[in-house]
Amino acid sequence: MLEFHQIYDPLGNIWLSALVALLPILLFFLSLMVFKLKGYTAAFLSVALSAVIAVLVYKMPVSMVGSSFLYGFLYGLWPIAWIIIAAIFLYKLSVKSGYFEILKESVQSITLDHRILVILIGFCFGSFLEGAIGFGGPVAITAAILVGLGLNPLYAAGLCLIANTAPVAFGAVGIPITAMASVVGIPELEISQMVGRVLPIFSIGIPFFIVFLMDGFRGIRETFPAVAVTGFSFAIAQFLSSNYLGPQLPDIISALVSLIATTLFLKFWQPKRIFTSNGKEPTINTEKHHICKVVVAWMPFVLLTITIIIWTQPWFKALFKEGGALAFSSFAFEFSSISQKIFKTVPIVTEATNFPVVFKLPLILTTGTSIFLAAILSVFLLRVKISDAIGVFGATLKEMRLPILTIGVVLAFAYVANYSGMSATLALALADTGHVFTFFSPVVGWLGGVFTGSDTSSNLLFGSLQMLIATQLGLPEVLFLAANTSGGVVGKMISPQSIAIACAA
Repeated sequence: MLEFHQIYDPLGNIWLSALVALLPILLFFLSLMVFKLKGYTAAFLSVALSAVIAVLVYKMPVSMVGSSFLYGFLYGLWPIAWIIIAAIFLYKLSVKSGYFEILKESVQSITLDHRILVILIGFCFGSFLEGAIGFGGPVAITAAILVGLGLNPLYAAGLCLIANTAPVAFGAVGIPITAMASVVGIPELEISQMVGRVLPIFSIGIPFFIVFLMDGFRGIRETFPAVAVTGFSFAIAQFLSSNYLGPQLPDIISALVSLIATTLFLKFWQPKRIFTSNGKEPTINTEKHHICKVVVAWMPFVLLTITIIIWTQPWFKALFKEGGALAFSSFAFEFSSISQKIFKTVPIVTEATNFPVVFKLPLILTTGTSIFLAAILSVFLLRVKISDAIGVFGATLKEMRLPILTIGVVLAFAYVANYSGMSATLALALADTGHVFTFFSPVVGWLGGVFTGSDTSSNLLFGSLQMLIATQLGLPEVLFLAANTSGGVVGKMISPQSIAIACAA
């Protein structure tokens, strides 16, 4: 039976090994930013280089490299690409029906200022979606809405990536922390409390940083009261909920508190100068829509929220477990060539450990399907003709074909890097700094976020390592675990996967 034991220092010098491990991701960013290549071309070049390094330097069998590539590519298609397709389909239905114009005007009745609109939609509403679904969906949905409100597509995507950082640690109903707790054996509430003491400062700064990127220090001065209400209300709610309720609800509670507080504040205060990202005067529609039309315009996103909440409920998930009424809709395929045959080794783990590699295909119990259901219900609610809805879905698939390819290849790169041991090499290079690692601990989490595009994956990948180093240094383990989580929050923002998802949206 062919086995592969990961080697984290194949060149005999951890920093030289780390430099080689870093080459594929450097190539990815150079391909995009310097050589101006298409996303899928940059991704193919990066995964090709990572495959060569995995085989020649890390001595990973070619068949295992191929299986890792295929597993990552499939994971990029399901569930990630499916989430984005469903979200864009929902948005396009709203546009097709004409109701998105009403929704847009209802938002603009709160404020016409693009700086504050990004805070309301990208930060507040995006945080709510992150708390409910995570995995790329919030960026796709909020970026699409902001484009409809008049922002440049790439500009909106970039701002939404930044806005999405603050809630990531508690995203998808707290999965990053609950998953880490199950691996390292520390109560999830303890990790939640420590993360909740670190992130609020960051959460206050993110809205100001977004405004600064849009309009510099002048923008901060002009919007300071509203942005302060958003940042501080979010941070206070995040601190209290994470410390007293646990990791499942901080995002949802913080998002609702900040959204309501900011909206109410804007009823009494508006910036003197209205800023638009395109430099044009905002179009003010004086037509007053009946409240029923406004409610209908918002219903697709209300339905989205309702379906997502249902999908996260234990009683609903129980329907898909073995013996459940809907268990037939979930499939699983084991990658026999790598499942239980790749071993993590010391010092990433205390003893050589293998792990299963199973591709899960839940046709119904996946976030994308909940969004798709909201879209189908919206077809009838918005009175879109069936033929038009089919046309919109077809157009969505056609427009998304290259972005979907990019996402698949980028995820393939991530899994080749993880399963070969390259990403662990980078973390160990930083861990080699001794007591200075106290500073580098969040950087390890950041690297995990960059390579995997997921704070959950970063925590699962490096949680045990963080605990091991904390024990050796005689420092609180929970502090290092919180640092890993907080670092992953920032790393996710610039991970190739997140960039691919944002550009697809």
